[in-house]
Amino acid sequence: MSKNTKVSNMVNIRPEDDDDDAGAAREYASALGNRLRSVRKQKHLSLQAVEAISHQEFKASVLGAYERGERAISVPRLQRLATIYSVPVDQLLPKDENVSPLARHGAPVPEEGKEPVVEPAKVTVDLTKLSAVAGPERDLLRHFLGMIQLQRQDFNGRMITIRADDLKIIASLFGMTSSAMSRRLEELGLRIPA
Repeated sequence: MSKNTKVSNMVNIRPEDDDDDAGAAREYASALGNRLRSVRKQKHLSLQAVEAISHQEFKASVLGAYERGERAISVPRLQRLATIYSVPVDQLLPKDENVSPLARHGAPVPEEGKEPVVEPAKVTVDLTKLSAVAGPERDLLRHFLGMIQLQRQDFNGRMITIRADDLKIIASLFGMTSSAMSRRLEELGLRIPA
């Protein structure tokens, strides 16, 4: 099996998919792998050291496959790897060089001739409405917000206020900027006005 076939299978690219989409998926898988390798090396860790530190959760061969872009990493495993490396999870994601530095850091990019839009430092999410949201957005949001609740030991179950950094991480999981994620939460009826 060729490397391109492995990457195509990893990201569920079908033959009928547009070649540009397939190429973009391969590029992203490669960029993600390069970023994972870069962070590991910055921490002065070998693949075998990560395997030992993680108590064999991350086998050296599997982590190598992630780094080569040959295997997909799930969001929960990416979170655990970020914990092992002691970095925020969004730092394991590749930087999009085609995005302006403002957007890359979650700040909305102002339209030409207009004043920049300032995003709130935090966003409050209505957890009671989360179960009504359909599709994978609900599951990913429920999982991530649940992790925040666990970390904070905040189990009121009605609402949760997420900080700007949390919003950036959620946005990166959905492949969008913080301002776009904030708007999406509003569209889904989950954002409680400040």
